[in-house]
Amino acid sequence: MMDSETIFTSNAPSGPFHQPVDVLCELGAYEEIWTRPGASFKKIAQAFSQTENARPSHFVPEEAAQELGRKVVQKLNERIEGWYGFRLRTDLDYPQRLRDATYPVEFLYFQGYWDLVSSKTVAVVGTRNPSNDGEKRTRKLVSRLVDDHWTVVSGLAMGIDTIAHETAIERGGETIAVIGTPIGRVYPKSNHTLQKLISQEYLLISQVPVERYDMQRNPVSNRFFFPERNKTMSALTEATIIVEAGEKSGTLVQAREGLRQGRQVFILNNCFENPNLSWPTRFEKMGAVRVRDYDEIRQQLVE
Repeated sequence: MMDSETIFTSNAPSGPFHQPVDVLCELGAYEEIWTRPGASFKKIAQAFSQTENARPSHFVPEEAAQELGRKVVQKLNERIEGWYGFRLRTDLDYPQRLRDATYPVEFLYFQGYWDLVSSKTVAVVGTRNPSNDGEKRTRKLVSRLVDDHWTVVSGLAMGIDTIAHETAIERGGETIAVIGTPIGRVYPKSNHTLQKLISQEYLLISQVPVERYDMQRNPVSNRFFFPERNKTMSALTEATIIVEAGEKSGTLVQAREGLRQGRQVFILNNCFENPNLSWPTRFEKMGAVRVRDYDEIRQQLVE
């Protein structure tokens, strides 16, 4: 069984990941669970909820777990330059606020500086196709957040997410990317350089199992990982700020989940001014807060 003392920390040496057998077993067990027919975040969360302090290895024979663990580590070593690590829900430095998600994540993969999960975090999210004004609003908003020492969290998607990460870095701030693909995979391809930078100098987090993702050759089959990524991002942060989003945007998954989790959800006023959108008013009635500028957000965050 894994002891929290054996978990690697963000100041581990660089180079390919080399882990003791118990960590390998937990990794392989988590991956094996995901290869089972019908596996989903909901079903896995339900299984874990029935056993207090359960770990993946509680559900998978040790030999099978180690075998798959070695296979996954080999893949990651081939795909990743530098060091990477894992976090279990039972680890001392696993953020307990992640338990607020509808289907809490038991196992996380990461690259970079894990300590950033303990900083003040705010998610800035929105459409993949922002307007020029939306881009300007994102840069201004993130700049102010960095000035107030908030770590900016986003999903490394095109559009608002990319601008949020880039602006935080340019302003000398901290950023966390929560991605909907496994570590070692880049999506979109245009963010290859940005993802590499975040994974080395900031923090990159994924809950997506490597083997299951590779088994589903059709990219459409893996789309269900992205909404769950948004739920984890909401749970990880103190608040979510929506800059721009369409009627069917994945951002709305995060807004809905954030409200369910008791997180603050801020919607910029420009969204309400768009006559083609009905979701801003709907979410305001659910508890989201309409804001016109950063000063209004700042006052709410301080409170």
